[in-house]
Amino acid sequence: MSSIPQQVQLVLENTEPLKWSRGNRLPVYLWPIMDLTIDDEAEAKSIIQQLDERGIGLISTWNPSDQEQTLTRGLQIGRIQKQLGLRVSVNANPCTYSFCNGDPRTAHIDEGGKAFFDQSFGEGHQMGCPFALDFRRPEMRKRIEFFVQAYYEADLEIGFIFADWEIDGPIEWNGAWAASKRCQRCQDQIEDIHDFTTFQSALRQKRSQLQREMLADTVTSYFPHALVGNYGVYPHDGHRYWYDYFEKFVEGAPYRQEGLAKYRQWFDEFPLTGYTSAMPVVYTWDTIWNWYDFDQVDYRWFYNMLTVGSNAGKSTPPEIPIVTFVHWHTVHTIEDGNSGIQQFSENMYQELLWHLLLRGHDTLFMWCPLDQTVQETRLVHQVYAASLEYRDFLESGTPINFDVPPQPSPVISGIRLGDYLLLRRTDFDDTRADVTLTVDGFTFEVPRVLGKCMIKSL
Repeated sequence: MSSIPQQVQLVLENTEPLKWSRGNRLPVYLWPIMDLTIDDEAEAKSIIQQLDERGIGLISTWNPSDQEQTLTRGLQIGRIQKQLGLRVSVNANPCTYSFCNGDPRTAHIDEGGKAFFDQSFGEGHQMGCPFALDFRRPEMRKRIEFFVQAYYEADLEIGFIFADWEIDGPIEWNGAWAASKRCQRCQDQIEDIHDFTTFQSALRQKRSQLQREMLADTVTSYFPHALVGNYGVYPHDGHRYWYDYFEKFVEGAPYRQEGLAKYRQWFDEFPLTGYTSAMPVVYTWDTIWNWYDFDQVDYRWFYNMLTVGSNAGKSTPPEIPIVTFVHWHTVHTIEDGNSGIQQFSENMYQELLWHLLLRGHDTLFMWCPLDQTVQETRLVHQVYAASLEYRDFLESGTPINFDVPPQPSPVISGIRLGDYLLLRRTDFDDTRADVTLTVDGFTFEVPRVLGKCMIKSL
């Protein structure tokens, strides 16, 4: 009987070895198969090789609550990855929780000296004062450093390490602004606390400092070339075009309206975090559906998700890899509000993934619950594997277009490499005519070609 974990077996059975070489492209990452737990090293090596033949990178998790065992397992996988010439990849998320751990010293303090917590982020989240967390910094840094130092001493260079650090530390949404306006310490620290932009700036700067000291600087001080990132932290154009499941809009916060969407003003945090990879989030949040009234229903999803991806693509310097969290099944966050939602079609979701890759995204990181593994993996892996036919363009080319049409119509993305263009056109209406584009002074026509990339010479 095989000892291969069920989720890994499902992935192997539902993907094919790559037809084209991955070269220097980052592997695709799949959340459901993190942490290979096999004692037999030869069998573990075989599985890692099979995954690599499919372009899939394996990630090991560090857990300070199970420190020795997760370190031992991570080092084992890391040694195999090094032997095979693969990138050693790590999930450091358990190490990052929590600054706001319920300690009374982390609480807000009202004008009467009474301690209180912000309870607006859900059960189990005792969100405290952003300016009372500094005493937690040494412990949080040491959690990461314990593992990093062990990898350094084992001569295992970390190639990619990430966290999914979300509901912790300073966050400006939900009831946080109201709590800080009650807190005497916050009032002392933020001179104009009644101005949301000032409040957001203060909290995001503090949040960035915590991430930098805890994760980014700790890793890069040992491994200067490591790709370090956190879910949802990436360069942008000053707005956030999506809401996480725990986030609620705050009245008085600046935003840009489109349809029923309120695109929130967002602080430029990425440069302050020290992160060396960008990790945008391109998910089918249920809220997206009702923001827009397009009759072409797939375009409700496609429009928002490509807007998110284009924002990251155009804003991220080319030397910073973009590792993009993606998900296809509708993410349900609204109670009793999902009855009329139509699922994003598989075909157009895959078209979206193509456009992300042609707009500067370097690889895809698929997240999903375990019961969605097969379908989600298949959709992502098919696009990733097929994209490697154009590896030279993806590795060395420059994206030419970040426009997202405001109404259902042809969507075009492309990459220029020398005198050639790699293009993809996806149509959301009955337009049959060629679409005219101008790139670097060259004007050319893009014909309607369904489901395929095309190469044009300038």
